[in-house]
This record gives sequence, structure tokens and C-alpha cells, in this order.
Amino acid sequence: MIRRLVRSTVPGMLLVPAVLAAQTPAAAPSSGNRWTPDPAHSAVTFRVRHLGISWVNGAFRQWTGELNYDSANPEAASVIIRIQTASVDTENERRDNDIKANYLAVDSFPEMTFLSRKVERVAPDRLKITGELTIRGITRPLTLFVRYHGKWETPWWEDGVDKGPKTRAGFEATTRINRHDFGVSWNSPLARGGIVVSDEVTITIDVEAIRD
Repeated sequence: MIRRLVRSTVPGMLLVPAVLAAQTPAAAPSSGNRWTPDPAHSAVTFRVRHLGISWVNGAFRQWTGELNYDSANPEAASVIIRIQTASVDTENERRDNDIKANYLAVDSFPEMTFLSRKVERVAPDRLKITGELTIRGITRPLTLFVRYHGKWETPWWEDGVDKGPKTRAGFEATTRINRHDFGVSWNSPLARGGIVVSDEVTITIDVEAIRD
């Protein structure tokens, strides 16, 4: 039974990957600044300390993002991320089922969301995005620390037909949350001191986006 509890603790995390309030940015982005994540080259992942000596890593396999970004005016950027909670994957089916049922409560809260409220450029290739993260119906302020990796023109083929070049841009966002802030509070003390799963969860969002 102890083994089962240990395996089921991972959820404190979020995540991805829960994120985004059912609200939309105040201003609609211009068509030239809208970007859509390419799921084949993007990921929402998380990690949490286990027993104080190692990590449990996971990902959310199903999510969508709406990004408005102009490298010449990054302060006008906005982002919405929607993560399907049932898509959590820690490469352990039993643990994943525990996370879905007992921690993320996916039947009641099928989606996590992040909604940006403010974007600041803190270096030529660095942004700080302040917004709101919603997990299990609880919304808290959150800051994403983002690195912009630039953009490229790439060929685009579809069904053997050359559709012309596509513009792609790369972003890497990181943050940390305290799982207790979102009502995920189960834990167990260790005989030697410490706890099975850390309170802090590290979240990383890697995005290769295609301009619409």
C-alpha cells in the first residue's frame, strides 16, 4: 500500500499543464502576429522531487495554445494555454490513474488553463509573462520566465504539394508552483525526515510555433 501511495503522489504538480481561465485577451491580435504551436515539436512537461533524492517526470500529451507575438513589440504579446488533464503521462499507468482520479479530478476539471495578463521584455531574448493559472477550479497568479529562440523560414509540404514557406518561432517557458496552492495536498512523512513528494513542482513549456 505504501508503494501505491508513493506512486500516486506525483499530481501535486499542476501542471502542464492546468492552466487557462475561460477568458480571452482584451484586444484581438493582428493576423500577422498569430502563432499556433506545432504539437510535433512542442511539449508541456513537469517534474517533482521524490523522497528528496530524485525526480518524477511527466507530461501532458494533449493541449493547445493561442499565441500573439511580434518580436518588434513583445510587450503587446498574449498567450492562452489549455491543457487536457486526462492526458497526464508519467510512464506509469497505475500512477497516472491515481493522478487523474484523486488529484487532478479530471471528470470534474477536464481542463487546466493559463491566461497571460502582462508581458515584459527583460533582455533581448528574455520575457517575463505574468498571468493566471487555473487548476481544479482554483486560480492563482503565475509568472512564466520565457526565452525566445528566434524564428526561421521553412518549406511546407502537404500531401506532396509545396505550400510555400512557413515561419516558425521557438519559445521556452519555465516556472514553479506550490501544489498546495491548488488544493493538491496529500503527502506522507518519511521516517528519516522529509516527505515523499516535494511541495514545489517545476513546469516547462517548449513551443515551436507556426505563424498563421
